[in-house]
Amino acid sequence: MSGIEVYLVDGTYELFRHYYALPSARDAQGREVAAVRGVLASLLGMLKDGVTHLAVATDHVVESFRNDLWEGYKTSEGVEPDLLAQFLLLEEVLAAAGMIVWPMVEFEADDALAAGAALAASDKRVERVVLCTPDKDLGQCVQGTHIVQLSRRTNVTLDETGVVKKFGVGPNSIPDYLALVGDSADGYPGLQGWGAKSSAAVLGKFLHLESIPQDWRDWQVNVTSASSLAATLIREWDHALLFRKLATLRTDLPLFDDVEQLRWHGPTPAFDTLAVRLDAARTEKRKSTRGRAGS
Repeated sequence: MSGIEVYLVDGTYELFRHYYALPSARDAQGREVAAVRGVLASLLGMLKDGVTHLAVATDHVVESFRNDLWEGYKTSEGVEPDLLAQFLLLEEVLAAAGMIVWPMVEFEADDALAAGAALAASDKRVERVVLCTPDKDLGQCVQGTHIVQLSRRTNVTLDETGVVKKFGVGPNSIPDYLALVGDSADGYPGLQGWGAKSSAAVLGKFLHLESIPQDWRDWQVNVTSASSLAATLIREWDHALLFRKLATLRTDLPLFDDVEQLRWHGPTPAFDTLAVRLDAARTEKRKSTRGRAGS
């Protein structure tokens, strides 16, 4: 008997992705519902294809505790109103469809994915946890082939070997890596001069920020302008630690007690009414298509 496979989905990313991929659709009250309808169809497709255990993490609000740590951290500013208005509808529709939904307020959807993965992976019945998101910071959660990361848009799956191949560092070094290179999607810049290649080369040897020698001559790593990089790291040390804190996902959220709570048992009675509303929405040309579908 094969073990359980748990799929944890980044609902916010999926909402952005479908919003910019699909034409507009408005319900009888004129409210935009195309992205919600697209995400719902996509996730029901996963269940139809045999997924048995599924949970969806969402950003109930875009802001989180990280906004108190860094002024430039991502906010809802600039998100198109028709997209932002679908955040709560998505949670309502997916819950009515019988899916487990984790709406995050103080924390982010990525934190829920990280915590959910840690909880599920600790269950001996679970053979594999699949994190359905392309976000770079989720790479820190990958463990061998037990916890993997799947981009549903490109259908590329990263296990631990794949993370190393993509970033040049292992999962445990991803927060340190992002601290140096920054993450424009989340709104923090990293350290000046530290690019992907230099960060991977240095962290590939020293793993974490604290282990990097202050004297660049002790690095014995072939990187350009090593003396300048070392000076920047010393000068911007507090920022480096802060950015790593921003990049480090929380794994201590009490999301569920038993992995069987994630098993899908079909839609609830409330689903029929919502499905009729979504099915009746009229497709029309979108007025604006600016924005991004995630990182």
